[in-house]
Amino acid sequence: MGISINSAKNSRPILINPPVAKSCELPAGISRLAGALESSGHACAVVDMNIEGMLWLLRHAKPGDDAWSSRAGRNIARNLGALRDKKTYLNFDRYKRCVNDINRLLHKASSGLTRISLSDYDDRSLSPLKSNDLLEAASYPENNPFYAYFSARIREMLAEHDPPFIGFSLTYLSQALTTFAAMGFVRAEYPLSKIVLGGALVTSWMSNSSVDINFDGLVDHIVAGPGEAFLLDLLGLQHESTISSTYAYDVFPCADYLAPGMIMPYSTSTGCYYGRCSFCPETAEGNAYYQLNPCLAVKEIGRLAREKDPALIHIVDNAISPAVLKALIKEPPGSPWYGFVRMTKELTDPDFCAHLKDSGCVMLKIGVESGDQDVLDAMRKGINIRDVSRGLRALSEAGIGTYIYLLFGTPWENEPSAGRTLEFIVEHSSYIHYLNLAIFNLPHYSPDAKGLGQKAFYGGDLSFYTDFVHPLGWDRKKVRHFLDRVFTRHPAVRQIVKRQPPYFTSNHAAFFMDTFY
Repeated sequence: MGISINSAKNSRPILINPPVAKSCELPAGISRLAGALESSGHACAVVDMNIEGMLWLLRHAKPGDDAWSSRAGRNIARNLGALRDKKTYLNFDRYKRCVNDINRLLHKASSGLTRISLSDYDDRSLSPLKSNDLLEAASYPENNPFYAYFSARIREMLAEHDPPFIGFSLTYLSQALTTFAAMGFVRAEYPLSKIVLGGALVTSWMSNSSVDINFDGLVDHIVAGPGEAFLLDLLGLQHESTISSTYAYDVFPCADYLAPGMIMPYSTSTGCYYGRCSFCPETAEGNAYYQLNPCLAVKEIGRLAREKDPALIHIVDNAISPAVLKALIKEPPGSPWYGFVRMTKELTDPDFCAHLKDSGCVMLKIGVESGDQDVLDAMRKGINIRDVSRGLRALSEAGIGTYIYLLFGTPWENEPSAGRTLEFIVEHSSYIHYLNLAIFNLPHYSPDAKGLGQKAFYGGDLSFYTDFVHPLGWDRKKVRHFLDRVFTRHPAVRQIVKRQPPYFTSNHAAFFMDTFY
């Protein structure tokens, strides 16, 4: 028989961020949800089960008898402390050793067919892309490696609170199986509880016309898009129908995250201000663009930075608009910051980049995708490769790190055009600090997918992607061969790739910039 929670002493919504995600910064979505609730006069209880669960797993890991695991077990407290110390990031080899030792223990703490890392959750028997597998995870939560932790933690929370609902934020596929296991536990033990499921991954599922979401009996409400308005409506509170500019950070264990100080997330917009790229999920999902007033948003970032003294501000917009960049120059937040941008004309101006650096910008992530102009035009990227060249030079010379995203295997690319991307990267290697290399996945629900012969790819009714017959014969096998045997073997590229922080990648990359210190 389930347990009623009506006898609890107070009534606070519970918001949960489940494992597994990178545990170096507090979750932006729940921070904003909690801020919206608190600013409307309704306190909430927040649990970042990701960082709590990962630390719990590490404490209970059995290292094993091999030399590496034994060393990792002996040094776990020291290694966790090292990732919270700025001095560690001055020695990349020491940093890598700490990260790999911690990850080794997570692997050892995994059970059976499950493998957990600092950035992923892999189960060889259940797939997060299959709704039946997610429901099986919910039916047998005791099989989840985090069960002993989350079952005790949820009981503790429900003994203290009488929540009108329990909200689960599902952002990444790596969180899906544990999210459903935790919801299954709640439904079995506390059948009267209302469960709300939201987050970026849920939004993508609900925006995909080919996906039939049916979790009736497990989930009471499924929310697509920003959840502030829905939760406030659920509580009967007045609100404006916009994204919140208020964040709650004190509800998180900021000292526990694996970073040399607090990484403070803040979003000035939802959607993408450009929104015209081919195969863009924002366009395909119909996500509306909404921008907070840039000047007011930057003032709020500065106020929060003065109050929290973060080691780094992470502006989590899909693309920071030029208006926000200009506002940051006019009113610097007082702490180092980074985020994702498009290569606009402003960033080709050395003076603008110098002012951006003076505002605290230590690194920018930029979706270049290709070094071939014809491919960029076909992708409707709206950027000129000559501007990318000027921008990379201007940013680097200003002392701003560049984290460049490349996408191979799009329908308009062939091996010669991929070769031109290699030539571009080699030519500009002295201005590029990090690279993210990805192989194109075809979103089968995208309007741009019409006319391309599709074939099975990632199995599962919740999959977003499909394989396709490449019109130029540049299939995934050939692309992977090019990346492994040609692109990453070029000495200039290899030097860049070697700088990539393992597992944490862009979330830690800014800490290795000389200008950060």
